[in-house]
Amino acid sequence: MTMKTAGIHHITAFVTDAQRNVDFYAGVLGLRLVKKTINFDAPEVYHLYFGNESGSPGTAITFFPWAGGRKGKIGGGQVGVTVYAVPVGSFEFWQDRLNRLGIASTRTERFGESFIRFADWDGLAIELVERELGTPSRWSFGGVPADMAIKGFGGAVLNSFAPERTMHVLESVMGLEREGREGELVRFRASGELGNVIDVNHTPMGWGIGGAGTVHHIAWRAKDEAEHRSWREHIVRSGFEPTPVIDRQYFNAIYFREEGGILFEIASDTPGFAHDEPFETLGEKLMLPHWLEDRRDEVAQGLPPIQVRELEGDTQ
Repeated sequence: MTMKTAGIHHITAFVTDAQRNVDFYAGVLGLRLVKKTINFDAPEVYHLYFGNESGSPGTAITFFPWAGGRKGKIGGGQVGVTVYAVPVGSFEFWQDRLNRLGIASTRTERFGESFIRFADWDGLAIELVERELGTPSRWSFGGVPADMAIKGFGGAVLNSFAPERTMHVLESVMGLEREGREGELVRFRASGELGNVIDVNHTPMGWGIGGAGTVHHIAWRAKDEAEHRSWREHIVRSGFEPTPVIDRQYFNAIYFREEGGILFEIASDTPGFAHDEPFETLGEKLMLPHWLEDRRDEVAQGLPPIQVRELEGDTQ
C-alpha cells in the first residue's frame, strides 16, 4: 500500500527555562500557547505547545523545558533548522521586529526562496520564509498582528549521518517527492500546504548532542486514528521497529529512528487540543493526564510559574 504523509505534524525540542520559552515563542514570535501540560514520562517537567489559534497540525512546536539541563549541539541525527511560513509581504515587518528586539539574524537563499535565519534564546536554529500556501493564522498577540503572523511550519532542514538512507525513507516510506538538488541540499515536498518542504543536507554529519537548543524529534501527519494504525503497519513492513501506539491525549503517536539517526514520530491529526478545554481558553490551565489528576497539587507545586506576557519592547 502506498502511503503519503501531508507533512510535519509537530516538532519537539529541548530548552532550559520555561518562562523564557514562553517569552520567545509567544512574546517574540506571536504564537499561541495552546497547551500547558507535562512530560508524561517526567511529570516534574512541562510540555508546552505553541501554534496558530488552535494548534492545528502543521503549526505546533512543542518544548520540554529542563531547568539546568545541558546545552545541546546541533548535528547529525537531528532537525538542523526549523522553518516557519509567514505571509507574502511580511519580511520587512519580521526583520524590523527581530532587530528591535535585539535578535540577530541573517538572510540566506536556496531553491529560489529567501529566508531570515536566527536562533531562539537556547540556540535552536529558526528560519522564516514567505509562502503563498497555508491558511493564515487568526491569532494576534503583542506586537504581531494576525495579518503578519506565522502561519505554521514551512518545513525543516534535516541533518543526517547517512543522508542517502534518510532520503530513501522520506521518498519510499513517508511518500515525499524529490524535487531537486542545490549545492549540498536536496529538496523534498509533501502534499500538504504547511510543513511540507523538507531540505536534507547531502553531506553526512557527525552526531549531534541532545540538549537545550536542539530538536528531540520531528512528527509527521496521519489524518486520523485509522490511518495512524495503517502507518504503523506500513513502517513495520518497511523494515523498522516502531513503538506501540501511544496515547498522547491530543494525538496518537508512534516513534521510530530512521537510518540517518533522526527520531521520527507519526502523529494523528485527531483529536486535537480543544477536546479537553474550551478553544477560548486554550493553554491557560495546566492539563494533566487522567492518571495524574489525583496528584494535581503535587505536580503543580513542582513546576515553575509561567505566564504569557507582552514583551517590554511591545508595551512601550
